[in-house]
Amino acid sequence: MTETLDDMIRFDLHDRGVRDERVLDAFRRVDRKKFVPAMALDDAYNDRALILSHGQTISQPYMVGLMTQALALKGGEKVLEVGTGSGFQAAILATLAKEVYTVERIEYLATTAEDRLLDLGFKNIHFKLGDGSLGWPEHAPYDRIIVTAAAPKISETLVKQLNPSSGILAAPVGPPDCQELIVVTLKDKKRSEKALGPCVFVKLIGNEAYQG
Repeated sequence: MTETLDDMIRFDLHDRGVRDERVLDAFRRVDRKKFVPAMALDDAYNDRALILSHGQTISQPYMVGLMTQALALKGGEKVLEVGTGSGFQAAILATLAKEVYTVERIEYLATTAEDRLLDLGFKNIHFKLGDGSLGWPEHAPYDRIIVTAAAPKISETLVKQLNPSSGILAAPVGPPDCQELIVVTLKDKKRSEKALGPCVFVKLIGNEAYQG
C-alpha cells in the first residue's frame, strides 16, 4: 500500500515512538519524495529503505526519525553526518540544527546530494568527499554526530570529535547483516552508551570501519 506523508508521520513515526514535535515537523517540511530515485516515487512515503546508486540506500523514515530524535536537537548545534547518501538525513538535520557538516566517500552521491540540497535552498550544510569514519576534524568539536552506515564498532576518532561536555553520537554497530543502534553520550567528559534496538544499514567503508 502506498502511504501519504501524513500516514508516514502518524503511523511510521509518531505511533512507533518518534514523538519529538520538532522532528515530526522537519519531516513535514523536508519532502522525502525529492530525495528518492524516480523509479521509487510511489514508495517515497512508505516505511522502507530505498535503493540508491552504488549499492547505497536512503534509510527508512522510522530509522531517520529515531536517530534524529536521539540527537535531542534544540536548534543551536553543530552536527557531523557520516554518509551523505541522498541528502535526506542532512536536510532533516539542517532544518533542526544550526550547521551540518556531512561526509560522503562516493563522489557521485556527494555531488548529486550537494546539488540537490543547494537547489532546495539549504545554506547551512557543508560537504566533504572522504572517509567518514575519520570524521571532519577541521571543524570539531561537534555537538552531535550521526553515522548513517554500519561499522563493527564505534569509531573512537569520531568520539574524540564530540563536544566532551555535552556531545551525543548515534550510530549502527555490528555485523553486516544486523546491527544495534547505539547512542553515545558525553557529559562532563564522562561517557555512557545505550542501545535503541536492532537495525540494518549498509556497511560503512573506511579506516575505522569495514575495509570493503
